[in-house]
Amino acid sequence: MKQVVHFGAGNIGRGFIGALFSQSGYHVTFIDIADEIIRKLNEEKQYDVKLATDAQEATTIKNVSGLNNMTQEDEVVQAIVGATYVTTAIGPNILPRIAPLIAKGLEKRVEANDEKVYVIACENQISATDLLKGYILGHVDDANKEQILNQVRFYNSAVDRIVPIQHHHDSLDVLVEPYYEWVVETTDEIPPVEGMTVVPDLAPFIERKLFTVNTGHATIAYVGYLENKATIDEALADERILAQVQATLTETGDYLIKQYGLDREEHLQYIEKIIGRFKNAYLQDDVTRVARSPLRKLGASDRFIRPATEAKKAGLSYTYLAKAIASALLFDYKEDEEAVKLQAMLKEQDVRSVLKEVSGLEENSEITEEIVRHYEELKK
Repeated sequence: MKQVVHFGAGNIGRGFIGALFSQSGYHVTFIDIADEIIRKLNEEKQYDVKLATDAQEATTIKNVSGLNNMTQEDEVVQAIVGATYVTTAIGPNILPRIAPLIAKGLEKRVEANDEKVYVIACENQISATDLLKGYILGHVDDANKEQILNQVRFYNSAVDRIVPIQHHHDSLDVLVEPYYEWVVETTDEIPPVEGMTVVPDLAPFIERKLFTVNTGHATIAYVGYLENKATIDEALADERILAQVQATLTETGDYLIKQYGLDREEHLQYIEKIIGRFKNAYLQDDVTRVARSPLRKLGASDRFIRPATEAKKAGLSYTYLAKAIASALLFDYKEDEEAVKLQAMLKEQDVRSVLKEVSGLEENSEITEEIVRHYEELKK
């Protein structure tokens, strides 16, 4: 049976990428540090992926196992030696930590055989696989680099599926929304995977997704948090929040339409489709889950700052994006490490200094001024 090594045995790994590989006839070896999940994967050898619908249709995912990358390094290396695909759904910040182990596995792989292996980082990050490739090559012996670059294919991808916090902590089963999209950038012939779409140019897909799905989701979460809403669907039931989200996505849409020549009517329909997904009450998606990690989400290349700066360059509006950014700066949820760190920074420095450090915005830029204006208004 064909083999996949997937880093990240969490809900997205099991409920999305790993599930697609299993349904395509691959054995999936999940790599993680969560002992309990790894133990259950090896004991139960299957789990259900349930859809967040009235009927809660379920698909049983089989041919799965697990390894702990902290205690079973040699076994992970051997799994990579035999794999067709090596994928991740572990969070962009974790990629540098797993790169040394992947590098070790790929070095052994090219020594053992000359078959191609395909590496794809399935993260909410533009060019995540390029980043992972750089981390991996930084841990490869110079003598092996040329062989690895010849034999290993690194492909960027865009992924889209809402997987909320699960409320059955003693089970491997995962509740997911029915909709999903996984787009991989390549012109190569690659082994087929059910549900994977291959395109020659990923940029329009990943930016459309990141600046509609991720920007919209995060906007709902940060505004909803300030309005004391518990879940995403509850927040969208508030007409004022819905109107703000629509206005924000109109701004990102104007940039995407201008940048990539998208059809305006089709893109407006796409926005409404995305908002309709967020309204799914069966997901029970916590505002605090979606809002977590504000420092990453306020990064220069991420869902708020990048479309705002690109809109500014193009002479387009970014007012509602600035308001969403200001709302993110006010996310003070004490159980999120990045939120606590962000609030500590805002106590020690002014907003302009924090935006320069976190988002790369100049302290006297027009975007910064707009964000500060909204921030002061929201604080009142």
